[in-house]
Amino acid sequence: MSMPAESDDRLVSRGASALMDVLIRAGLVIVLALLCYRVFSPFLTLIAWSLILAVTLYPAQQSLARRMGGRQGLAATVLVLAGIVLIIVPTAVLLSSVGDSVRGLIADVQNNSLRLPAPRDSVAKWPIVGDKVFAIWTQAHDDLPALVQSLQPKIGNLARTALGAVAGIGGALLMFLAAIIVAGIVMAFGEAGSGAVQAIFVRIIGPARGVEFANLSTATIRAVAQGVIGVAFIQAIIVGVCLLIAGVPWAGVLSAIVLVLGIAQVPAVIVTLPAIAWLWTRADYETGAAVGYTVLLLVAGMADNVLKPLMLGRGVDAPMPVILIGALGGMATAGILGMFVGATLLALGYQIFMGWVATSPASDAPAAKSDLPAGD
Repeated sequence: MSMPAESDDRLVSRGASALMDVLIRAGLVIVLALLCYRVFSPFLTLIAWSLILAVTLYPAQQSLARRMGGRQGLAATVLVLAGIVLIIVPTAVLLSSVGDSVRGLIADVQNNSLRLPAPRDSVAKWPIVGDKVFAIWTQAHDDLPALVQSLQPKIGNLARTALGAVAGIGGALLMFLAAIIVAGIVMAFGEAGSGAVQAIFVRIIGPARGVEFANLSTATIRAVAQGVIGVAFIQAIIVGVCLLIAGVPWAGVLSAIVLVLGIAQVPAVIVTLPAIAWLWTRADYETGAAVGYTVLLLVAGMADNVLKPLMLGRGVDAPMPVILIGALGGMATAGILGMFVGATLLALGYQIFMGWVATSPASDAPAAKSDLPAGD
């Protein structure tokens, strides 16, 4: 009679031992994963940007490699060098020029050699802020050192903010330089990397939809890149042409600023509204011409509201509102990098949910009703 009890005790003991082994192994795996994440976390942003650049530029790299006889490494190197020449070098020169201008402005203020022109009488007629702007401008024209002295705390805070912004731009520039180099390495081994990514998706999701979700992620990243960089580039051209038509000075510089603001997801009206104000302060424009140029610049400044819905969802097997909401929500959560991550996650979630809806069990499906008579 004692044999069954002993057998049960052995089974319980073996089950407890197996459970303890599983818990210990799971704990060790969790600890190892946390340690790996801690080591990898300083490079997480760099790797994420590198993958985004590699996925976005990979079709261009493949096209270039076919023209070079299939030399993947050479094609990736050419793209990296082109990116450095076209983006990194002009941005560095622009930052150096801005720094020189700021230093010259500070030196002129300290030496009391800066002179401002007198404001026009029409400035006082600006709505809401006209009187205040006219008073400050007049004081700056009459006695700039006294104005600087009265605004000393605000100027100090503004200077610190400006220095922080310049330092942040410099850090972002260095990170982008490293990211585009790493992206070139990834593109050089793009075929193997694509196979590895698809294998990961297949292992996690299954062979039925793993490849589909991998392709969806790739298409979403490219669509967001086109919807951000492409829209910013098109809008910069539109605004630059409108500024040239209106005769606004420094149209090229202002269009470059619009390009940078568009990539950073800042509205272009920040540039077009001051240009419109400049138009109305000039006596060279008739009222009809000023109104026409105002409408033209307003439309150009808000062109991204039309371009983004058209370009964000191109080539993606998901509705455009899903991509747009994911991009905006990700940007609000984690900045520009979150824009890509948010759009990709929401597109994948949408496809998973719609796939679950489409694959309902046969037993739950309602019976089809026939319009034919029962005898037939």
